[in-house]
Amino acid sequence: MIDPKRARLPIIRQCTLLRLNRSGVYYRPVPQSEANLKLMRLIDAQFLETPYYGSRQMTWHLRRLGHEVGRKRVRRLMAIMGLRAIYQKPRTTVPHPEHRKYPYLLRDLVIDRPNQVWCSDITYIPMHKGFLYLVAVMDWHTRKVLSWRLSNTMDVEFCIEALQDALMRYGAPEIFNTDQGSQFTTPRFTEVLERRICNSRRALSKA
Repeated sequence: MIDPKRARLPIIRQCTLLRLNRSGVYYRPVPQSEANLKLMRLIDAQFLETPYYGSRQMTWHLRRLGHEVGRKRVRRLMAIMGLRAIYQKPRTTVPHPEHRKYPYLLRDLVIDRPNQVWCSDITYIPMHKGFLYLVAVMDWHTRKVLSWRLSNTMDVEFCIEALQDALMRYGAPEIFNTDQGSQFTTPRFTEVLERRICNSRRALSKA
Protein backbone atom coordinates (compact mmCIF):
# COMPACT_ATOMS: atom_id res chain seq x y z
CA MET A 1 0.00 0.00 0.00
CA ILE A 2 3.03 2.27 0.44
CA ASP A 3 4.53 3.58 -2.81
CA PRO A 4 8.07 4.98 -2.15
CA LYS A 5 8.31 6.29 -5.73
CA ARG A 6 5.40 8.70 -5.37
CA ALA A 7 7.30 12.02 -5.33
CA ARG A 8 4.34 14.28 -4.56
CA LEU A 9 3.31 12.21 -1.53
CA PRO A 10 6.21 11.41 0.81
CA ILE A 11 6.29 8.16 2.76
CA ILE A 12 5.62 9.89 6.08
CA ARG A 13 2.42 11.38 4.65
CA GLN A 14 1.32 8.05 3.19
CA CYS A 15 1.85 6.40 6.59
CA THR A 16 -0.19 9.12 8.28
CA LEU A 17 -3.09 8.68 5.86
CA LEU A 18 -3.01 4.90 6.24
CA ARG A 19 -2.49 5.10 10.01
CA LEU A 20 0.65 3.00 9.78
CA ASN A 21 3.80 3.17 11.83
CA ARG A 22 6.58 4.49 9.60
CA SER A 23 9.16 2.16 11.18
CA GLY A 24 7.24 -0.79 9.79
CA VAL A 25 7.84 0.42 6.25
CA TYR A 26 11.59 0.14 6.66
CA TYR A 27 11.57 -3.07 8.70
CA ARG A 28 13.28 -6.06 7.14
CA PRO A 29 12.82 -9.42 8.87
CA VAL A 30 15.97 -10.91 10.32
CA PRO A 31 16.59 -14.47 9.10
CA GLN A 32 16.93 -17.27 11.64
CA SER A 33 20.45 -18.07 12.74
CA GLU A 34 22.09 -21.32 11.67
CA ALA A 35 21.86 -22.55 15.27
CA ASN A 36 18.09 -21.93 15.36
CA LEU A 37 17.63 -23.62 11.98
CA LYS A 38 19.46 -26.68 13.28
CA LEU A 39 17.22 -26.80 16.36
CA MET A 40 14.13 -26.37 14.23
CA ARG A 41 15.14 -29.32 12.06
CA LEU A 42 15.57 -31.45 15.19
CA ILE A 43 12.23 -30.27 16.58
CA ASP A 44 10.48 -31.04 13.30
CA ALA A 45 11.94 -34.54 13.13
CA GLN A 46 10.99 -35.34 16.72
CA PHE A 47 7.50 -33.86 16.38
CA LEU A 48 6.76 -36.31 13.57
CA GLU A 49 7.58 -39.13 16.00
CA THR A 50 5.91 -37.67 19.09
CA PRO A 51 3.26 -35.08 18.13
CA TYR A 52 2.14 -34.96 21.77
CA TYR A 53 5.41 -33.25 22.82
CA GLY A 54 4.86 -29.71 24.06
CA SER A 55 7.61 -27.17 24.61
CA ARG A 56 8.58 -28.69 27.97
CA GLN A 57 9.09 -32.23 26.68
CA MET A 58 10.72 -30.96 23.50
CA THR A 59 13.20 -28.98 25.60
CA TRP A 60 14.10 -32.13 27.55
CA HIS A 61 14.53 -34.01 24.28
CA LEU A 62 16.94 -31.40 22.88
CA ARG A 63 18.90 -31.36 26.11
CA ARG A 64 19.26 -35.13 25.96
CA LEU A 65 20.80 -34.62 22.52
CA GLY A 66 23.35 -32.27 24.05
CA HIS A 67 21.80 -28.88 23.22
CA GLU A 68 21.65 -26.37 26.08
CA VAL A 69 18.37 -24.66 25.29
CA GLY A 70 15.70 -23.03 27.42
CA ARG A 71 11.99 -23.68 27.26
CA LYS A 72 11.20 -20.12 26.14
CA ARG A 73 13.45 -20.52 23.11
CA VAL A 74 11.91 -23.88 22.21
CA ARG A 75 8.40 -22.47 22.64
CA ARG A 76 9.26 -19.56 20.33
CA LEU A 77 10.73 -21.85 17.66
CA MET A 78 7.73 -24.18 17.81
CA ALA A 79 5.42 -21.18 17.42
CA ILE A 80 7.37 -20.03 14.35
CA MET A 81 6.99 -23.53 12.88
CA GLY A 82 3.28 -23.63 13.74
CA LEU A 83 3.65 -26.73 15.94
CA ARG A 84 1.20 -27.37 18.76
CA ALA A 85 1.13 -30.51 20.86
CA ILE A 86 -1.76 -32.88 20.18
CA TYR A 87 -3.09 -33.91 23.58
CA GLN A 88 -5.43 -36.79 24.24
CA LYS A 89 -8.85 -35.39 25.00
CA PRO A 90 -11.16 -36.93 27.58
CA ARG A 91 -14.18 -38.86 26.37
CA THR A 92 -17.36 -37.21 27.58
CA THR A 93 -19.78 -39.68 25.95
CA VAL A 94 -19.35 -43.21 27.29
CA PRO A 95 -22.48 -45.39 26.93
CA HIS A 96 -23.34 -47.97 29.57
CA PRO A 97 -24.27 -51.39 28.12
CA GLU A 98 -26.90 -52.07 30.81
CA HIS A 99 -28.71 -48.73 30.61
CA ARG A 100 -31.94 -48.33 28.67
CA LYS A 101 -31.63 -46.60 25.29
CA TYR A 102 -34.24 -44.01 24.30
CA PRO A 103 -35.43 -43.19 20.76
CA TYR A 104 -34.40 -40.00 18.96
CA LEU A 105 -37.48 -37.78 18.68
CA LEU A 106 -36.20 -34.64 16.94
CA ARG A 107 -35.97 -35.88 13.34
CA ASP A 108 -38.13 -33.59 11.15
CA LEU A 109 -39.55 -31.95 14.27
CA VAL A 110 -40.29 -28.22 14.02
CA ILE A 111 -39.07 -26.58 17.23
CA ASP A 112 -40.87 -23.25 17.45
CA ARG A 113 -41.48 -22.42 21.11
CA PRO A 114 -39.71 -22.34 24.49
CA ASN A 115 -39.90 -25.40 26.73
CA GLN A 116 -40.71 -27.60 23.74
CA VAL A 117 -37.26 -29.21 23.70
CA TRP A 118 -34.42 -29.02 26.19
CA CYS A 119 -31.02 -30.50 25.59
CA SER A 120 -27.98 -31.25 27.72
CA ASP A 121 -24.38 -32.17 27.09
CA ILE A 122 -21.02 -32.43 28.83
CA THR A 123 -17.85 -30.73 27.65
CA TYR A 124 -14.44 -30.29 29.22
CA ILE A 125 -12.35 -27.26 30.11
CA PRO A 126 -8.54 -27.74 29.98
CA MET A 127 -6.85 -26.55 33.16
CA HIS A 128 -3.20 -26.19 34.14
CA LYS A 129 -3.32 -29.72 35.53
CA GLY A 130 -6.09 -31.92 34.16
CA PHE A 131 -9.63 -30.96 33.20
CA LEU A 132 -12.87 -29.65 34.64
CA TYR A 133 -16.13 -30.98 33.24
CA LEU A 134 -19.03 -28.66 32.40
CA VAL A 135 -22.62 -29.81 31.98
CA ALA A 136 -25.28 -27.41 30.72
CA VAL A 137 -29.03 -27.64 30.21
CA MET A 138 -30.27 -25.47 27.34
CA ASP A 139 -33.59 -24.59 25.76
CA TRP A 140 -33.30 -25.64 22.11
CA HIS A 141 -35.58 -22.89 20.74
CA THR A 142 -34.24 -19.86 22.63
CA ARG A 143 -30.66 -21.19 23.03
CA LYS A 144 -30.82 -20.02 26.62
CA VAL A 145 -28.63 -21.87 29.12
CA LEU A 146 -31.07 -22.81 31.86
CA SER A 147 -28.53 -24.21 34.32
CA TRP A 148 -24.98 -25.49 34.50
CA ARG A 149 -22.54 -27.18 36.86
CA LEU A 150 -18.79 -27.80 37.01
CA SER A 151 -17.11 -30.94 38.33
CA ASN A 152 -13.63 -32.43 38.48
CA THR A 153 -15.07 -35.92 37.85
CA MET A 154 -17.52 -37.44 35.40
CA ASP A 155 -19.81 -38.60 38.19
CA VAL A 156 -23.55 -38.24 37.57
CA GLU A 157 -24.13 -36.01 40.60
CA PHE A 158 -23.33 -32.70 38.91
CA CYS A 159 -25.60 -33.61 35.96
CA ILE A 160 -28.50 -34.33 38.31
CA GLU A 161 -27.93 -31.06 40.15
CA ALA A 162 -28.02 -29.09 36.88
CA LEU A 163 -31.19 -30.89 35.78
CA GLN A 164 -32.99 -30.32 39.08
CA ASP A 165 -32.01 -26.65 39.04
CA ALA A 166 -33.44 -26.18 35.52
CA LEU A 167 -36.67 -28.00 36.38
CA MET A 168 -37.12 -25.94 39.52
CA ARG A 169 -36.56 -22.64 37.70
CA TYR A 170 -38.35 -23.23 34.38
CA GLY A 171 -40.77 -26.12 34.78
CA ALA A 172 -40.52 -29.13 32.46
CA PRO A 173 -40.01 -29.42 28.69
CA GLU A 174 -42.02 -31.60 26.34
CA ILE A 175 -38.87 -33.41 25.15
CA PHE A 176 -35.48 -33.72 26.81
CA ASN A 177 -32.67 -34.61 24.38
CA THR A 178 -29.15 -35.83 25.25
CA ASP A 179 -26.56 -38.20 23.87
CA GLN A 180 -26.27 -41.81 25.08
CA GLY A 181 -23.63 -41.03 27.70
CA SER A 182 -23.94 -43.07 30.89
CA GLN A 183 -24.56 -39.95 33.00
CA PHE A 184 -27.79 -39.28 31.07
CA THR A 185 -29.01 -42.89 30.80
CA THR A 186 -28.48 -43.95 34.39
CA PRO A 187 -31.79 -44.53 36.23
CA ARG A 188 -30.78 -41.93 38.83
CA PHE A 189 -30.91 -39.26 36.10
CA THR A 190 -33.85 -40.53 34.07
CA GLU A 191 -36.05 -41.05 37.12
CA VAL A 192 -35.84 -37.32 37.85
CA LEU A 193 -37.10 -36.65 34.33
CA GLU A 194 -39.72 -39.36 34.36
CA ARG A 195 -41.33 -37.88 37.46
CA ARG A 196 -41.60 -34.44 35.83
CA ILE A 197 -41.84 -35.20 32.10
CA CYS A 198 -43.35 -38.61 31.42
CA ASN A 199 -46.25 -38.03 33.82
CA SER A 200 -47.18 -35.05 31.65
CA ARG A 201 -47.17 -37.17 28.46
CA ARG A 202 -43.82 -35.73 27.52
CA ALA A 203 -40.80 -37.67 26.39
CA LEU A 204 -37.12 -38.37 26.66
CA SER A 205 -34.99 -38.31 23.52
CA LYS A 206 -31.49 -39.63 22.98
CA ALA A 207 -29.26 -38.62 20.10
